[in-house]
Amino acid sequence: MRYELLEHTADVMVKAHGATIEECFANAAYALEDQMVHAELIAERTSYEFDVVGFDMESLLLNFLSEFLFIQDTKRLVFSRFEVHISGLSLHCVAWGEEIDTERHQAKGEVKAITYHMMRIDPKEPSVTVLFDI
Repeated sequence: MRYELLEHTADVMVKAHGATIEECFANAAYALEDQMVHAELIAERTSYEFDVVGFDMESLLLNFLSEFLFIQDTKRLVFSRFEVHISGLSLHCVAWGEEIDTERHQAKGEVKAITYHMMRIDPKEPSVTVLFDI
């Protein structure tokens, strides 16, 4: 299981799992995309690379996920596969997806922002918990 939805009264909270923190970050990105469109319907037609930095792991996660909101708004791309490499407080990502087609991808809703509220990174489990402001 890549991620699970957790109970929250107003927004969407997810807990992403993986064998490593990098895989957890990738699965959190998948969960984000899956809240906006049906991620399983996204074809891997193009790749997109980017780098982000943070001042701690939480800000790194927030900056990483926020980049996908920016990419969707500016480049109209959605993604279904993610390769994440973390070195210290720097992250490099290669994501595969395609231009959004709201009919085919079956739009679910809008995520306005990623928040620090209730964010948790557990390197022992490993997992990341993040709240999406909808």
